[in-house]
Amino acid sequence: MQLNRKYALILGIVFSAFFSQFAAAQPIEPVSWKFETTKKADGVIEFKATATVQKPWHIYSQNTGKGGPVATSFTFKPNPLLTIEGKLNEIGKLEKVYDNNFKTNVLYYSNTVSFVQVIKTRGKAKTNISGTVEYMVCDDEQCLPPTKKAFDITIQ
Repeated sequence: MQLNRKYALILGIVFSAFFSQFAAAQPIEPVSWKFETTKKADGVIEFKATATVQKPWHIYSQNTGKGGPVATSFTFKPNPLLTIEGKLNEIGKLEKVYDNNFKTNVLYYSNTVSFVQVIKTRGKAKTNISGTVEYMVCDDEQCLPPTKKAFDITIQ
């Protein structure tokens, strides 16, 4: 009976050590986001989402094309006090390369990229702009699954 208790104790310690390795593992998050708005004129604001990407990772353009990785995309929640004007612009050093993994040309940014959208406001009421950004990051050896990040910014 003593021998069985000893084995059970050893087995318990081994399992605890094994599973604690998984619990301590941190998910890889190579992109950090900053969301902000700037008043440009009466009734006009600029929404800006800036992605800072750790080396050696890169984030894909919203125009990377079909057959490749998931392109970065923004979804704005409808708000009767706001109107999205024009298209979302990308500001950063765009790189175009042929990617052997996807067997197509891809467009991506390393280090940092900003996505800028002009928005018109109705009235002077305090309101929010909110939504999500979906994006995918890869390095030369691997890609992470597409990620969605929510944002909610007060406009005054």
